[in-house]
Amino acid sequence: MSAHARKSRHWSFSKGAVNAALGLVTLYTLLPLGWLVTASAKNTPDLVGGNSLSLSNFHLGDNLNSLATAEGGIYFRWFLNSLLYAGGGALLCAFICVCAGYAFEVYRFPGKEKLFGLVLVGVLVPTTALALPMYLLASDVGLVNTFWAVFIPSLVFPFGVYLSRIFVAGYVPGEVLEAARMDGAGELRTFWSIGLRMVMPGFVTVFLFQFTAIWNNFFLPLVMLSDDRLFPVSLGLYSWNAQTRSFPEFYPLVVTGSLVAVIPLIVAFVALQRHWKAGLTAGSVK
Repeated sequence: MSAHARKSRHWSFSKGAVNAALGLVTLYTLLPLGWLVTASAKNTPDLVGGNSLSLSNFHLGDNLNSLATAEGGIYFRWFLNSLLYAGGGALLCAFICVCAGYAFEVYRFPGKEKLFGLVLVGVLVPTTALALPMYLLASDVGLVNTFWAVFIPSLVFPFGVYLSRIFVAGYVPGEVLEAARMDGAGELRTFWSIGLRMVMPGFVTVFLFQFTAIWNNFFLPLVMLSDDRLFPVSLGLYSWNAQTRSFPEFYPLVVTGSLVAVIPLIVAFVALQRHWKAGLTAGSVK
């Protein structure tokens, strides 16, 4: 066998092995979602009996109806709470991060790099370690068990500030800003009309990161909230799941509610994927 043939055969074998490994990883990743889709259409006996992956006995309509009416329809109140926490919080947080990143990259002021270093230190601190201090602060100002106890901490995202500075460095040329200043535009006008528009892929990327983090946030609402009318979906489903041992009829509610809770994340990523992909490739383009 010639050297070229051996090399070609080795390449085909390597490519096949890589494709097989990627296929297994994809299957492993999609299996939980597949289980969630089929299990959400099962009733209590099927879920308890381990028949959640079977393709028969679909009761998705009944499960959705039960989800909408359980405890006075409180699930969709949780869903709305999550949309307010995640949607509003991520949108405002992304704007704050872009403003901070723009300031760190464009302007010069005393102690800038030291302050940015402090931001990077904030990236290293796990959010769970801050839950108790934030609870004590919220307790001092009377915000415990209110909407603001969960919403205000979601506006702080040190990693988003770091990302925003990287995006500003890659997307906003200094010459463009200087030309705007020479034309008489003020700093706020320059940022709003030029800087923010040019760094929009970074804005969307930070928004998606923070939207996902807030939507899946569990520990902070668990610490801050006791009124179930303020619960996000994650904490509400947890409270239902804690009752499944005594009340098995909560099983379909938890599983179907989990499926519905995934929908906003999918919609957000699909709707914004063009900007998101552009943001992720910014470093390689630069």
